[in-house]
Amino acid sequence: MVKVDVSYCPSPFSVSNKLARLLWGAVWVVLFRPSPRPCHAWRRLLLRAFGAEIGRGVHLYPSCRIAMPWKLQMGDHSCLGDAAICYNIGGVRIGAHSTVSQYSHLCSSSHDYERPNMPQTFAPVEIADQVWIAADAFIGPGVTVGQGAVVGARASVFKDVEPWTVVGGNPAKFIKKRELKRD
Repeated sequence: MVKVDVSYCPSPFSVSNKLARLLWGAVWVVLFRPSPRPCHAWRRLLLRAFGAEIGRGVHLYPSCRIAMPWKLQMGDHSCLGDAAICYNIGGVRIGAHSTVSQYSHLCSSSHDYERPNMPQTFAPVEIADQVWIAADAFIGPGVTVGQGAVVGARASVFKDVEPWTVVGGNPAKFIKKRELKRD
């Protein structure tokens, strides 16, 4: 059996970062979460006040969770659905006209399990334009989901997704090319 000393693992976060997260948590509980469902403009305003870059017409549902608004970018007319979790410690960018559906999880942080004290690691998540992340999907650290791609419900994505493809499963695998029908 290998013995390792895991008694010390310094926090990668400054005191000011911790205080900002504490303040944001209070604002989320008091002003963001209880806001009426159609009040997307109010929630955009709150996130912008905390440094988020939020485009026009963005839909943010009251139960979505954002860890650090100052590390969030959302393009015009994008959406974070009900109970979506945006654990954006390493940064998250969601492109224009993209939807992150209910209960989905965008995770830009993990831990280095090969080191004894398992320090936190960070890698940004990039969701390109015109993407649909279906319900309850998981997008892991460092993943880029290409333009027009679809991630199926409950998929777990740990590698980049090519543009205009449909993926699903755990781990997510290519299902087919996404071809748009003309109206």
